[in-house]
Order: sequence, then structure tokens, then C-alpha cells
Amino acid sequence: MELRFTAEQEAFRKEAREWLEANVPKEPLPSMDTKEGFAAHREWEKTLEKGRWGMVCWPEELGGRGADLFDWLIFEEEAYRVGAPLRVNQNGIYLLGPTLMEYGTEEQKKRFLPPMASSDEVWAQAWSEPNAGSDMAAIRTTAFLDASGENYIVNGQKTWASRGCWADWGFGLFRTEEGSERHKGLSMMVFPNDLEGITISPIEQLDRETGFAEMFFDNVKVPVKYLLGEEGKGWNVAMATAGFERGLMLRSPARYQATARKLVDLYKEHEDTAPVSAREAVAKCWMKAEQYALNTYRTVSFLKAGGKIGSEASLNKIFWSELDIEMHELALSILDAVGEILPYAPAAKGLVGHWLDGYMFALAGPIYAGTNEIQRNVIAERLLGLPRK
Repeated sequence: MELRFTAEQEAFRKEAREWLEANVPKEPLPSMDTKEGFAAHREWEKTLEKGRWGMVCWPEELGGRGADLFDWLIFEEEAYRVGAPLRVNQNGIYLLGPTLMEYGTEEQKKRFLPPMASSDEVWAQAWSEPNAGSDMAAIRTTAFLDASGENYIVNGQKTWASRGCWADWGFGLFRTEEGSERHKGLSMMVFPNDLEGITISPIEQLDRETGFAEMFFDNVKVPVKYLLGEEGKGWNVAMATAGFERGLMLRSPARYQATARKLVDLYKEHEDTAPVSAREAVAKCWMKAEQYALNTYRTVSFLKAGGKIGSEASLNKIFWSELDIEMHELALSILDAVGEILPYAPAAKGLVGHWLDGYMFALAGPIYAGTNEIQRNVIAERLLGLPRK
């Protein structure tokens, strides 16, 4: 298969490349999982928005550039090529944004999408609960209408809320029908994180940074206008969001192509001391990254023809999450003992320490966006039609 681009797409690539080369910060930003780094990444996203690159495939009137998903993939390739900072507002622009496009009212789209594209408002994903992680149907946090019918009263707890420490808004699933079970009686809502009754507690990660938080709701009043989609039909809305998370938007192929290129460079640098098997393993990783890219372009072609992302998103999620671990494990084996150095260690040089840091993050890949064990169940039941045990 040979992937070719139109003259218009090549012109778009040239424009994106020139702008990124002129505007990407010369020095890496601090980690977005720190207060300082969060603020720095927000400023970078404001810079993107000023150049009309905040979310290229959204309509212009909603903060975008009016381009299509092919152009978004091209922009992602150029952003990763020059090492642009990652998107601190990815929960908003990649997950909630497309969901709002599909399920939001016109008023909600106009209210939330432009400040999302500019990161004037950054979003936390507040789905998981202490006993409802990959099994979101087990959610127990309640949101019942008050006597006026104008507000939901929310009580319960969310955990592993990504960007929860410093985000401005959150979105999550809540049980709005008393006595309902599993997928029924759930509703999707958005809410300001500074509402009275919300308590946010940071969660320390392996690297001692706080990319996640617990959120406690104590009789929190959430206006009815913040309901996304129909009351009680939140499962369908959430599955659309999960499709974007697993299948296309959250992890563009450029991310893994960039890692594969760095892996090739690392092998060339350490070829004399690398394990004998590393040469073939590196080549296979590079090919897998290219496979994922080509498959994503195929998916975008399918979407442009009127298709929708369904259960096949689980195949994508397993593929990119396991490829990420494979590439980082291979890099650490090439580096041998040097691979144990963290980025901030005095002996860290170049990108050495980033491989271990990336490996620790990659380990979360088979867990977030629904564990890979659950994804394999989805594939077995919904794609292959196999019976439940």
C-alpha cells in the first residue's frame, strides 16, 4: 500500500510545518502533571489557538480551522516530528469535543467548544469510581433532580480523574434513575470543578507527580443545562466517547511513529552493544507503527464515507497500548543498566532517561480507556460473535 496525499494536503502540511518550526518552544516544557507544567502547557495551547491550530478539524465558528480528519493526522505528524508539547487539554479536545459535536445542543457547542479549543477551559475526565473502573456500568455516584427540576444533586466519588488537579471543568457518568442497574439509568454531565461541595484530592503517580485526582461530591448542584444527551441514555453517549478514546482521537499514529524513529536511532547508536535480537525487533516495531498509521488513514476514509467507529475501536486500543510497551521495553534492553536512569538524574544525558519515564507511562496503556482484558471480551462477543462463558 502506498499512501499519497493531494496537492491541497501537501500545502497544508507545508503550512503546518513552517508554523510549528517557528513557534514550538526551544526547550521542553515542565511535566504537565505539575502545577508549573500545567500552566506552561495551557499557554502553549493558547499559542496553538492563535495560529488557528487548536483543533484543525472543527468548524471555524467553533474554534477550529474547518479542515478534515486527514488534515488533523497530517498536523499531528508534523507536531510530533518537531517535538511539540503534548496537549494538556486532550480530555476536552479529543474526547469530549467530538462527543459534544454528536450529542450536544447547539447552545452547548457554542458555549463549550471555542474555549476548549483555546484551552481557556481545560477538562478533566471523571469517569472511574473506586468500584467502577473498566466496568463503568457499575457506577454508583448519583445525580437526582431537586424539587425545582432545575438542578441535579450529585453525591458520590470519582477517582483517577485525569487532569483533575488543575482542570476547570469535568465530565462524567452519573446514575440519575433511582434503583437502576448496570447500563440503564445513567446520564452524561459536564460540571465546573469549583462548584460548592466538590472536593479534589491529588493522586501521586509512580513519578511522584499528580496527573490524576479523586473527586468527592457532597450535595453538589449541577444545572440541568449541563446534561449531555438524553437523561438515562448516558451509556450511549459514553460509548461514543470511548470510541474516540480507543479508536482514533486520543492516540494519533504520529505518537508511535515518533517513538519508532527514536528507537531506530537508539539502536544505531548502540548497535555494537545491543542484544543480537534487537535489530529484527526494532524493525518489527517500526513496521507496526507504520501499520497503525495506515490503518488509521483507512479508518478516517471509512468515517468520511459515512461510517461510524464501533467495537472495532477495541482492536486499535489493544494494538497501540501493547506496541507502546513493546517499544519501550526494547529500548531499555538496548540501553541495559543505563536505561534505569530517570530524566532528572544527574547522569542522564540526551533522551536516555526519557525511555524509562516513557516505559512507566506505557504500562498504564493496557489499563486506561478500558483494560485490554475487557477489550478482548468486547472483541470476542461483539466482533467475533462468540458466546459468553
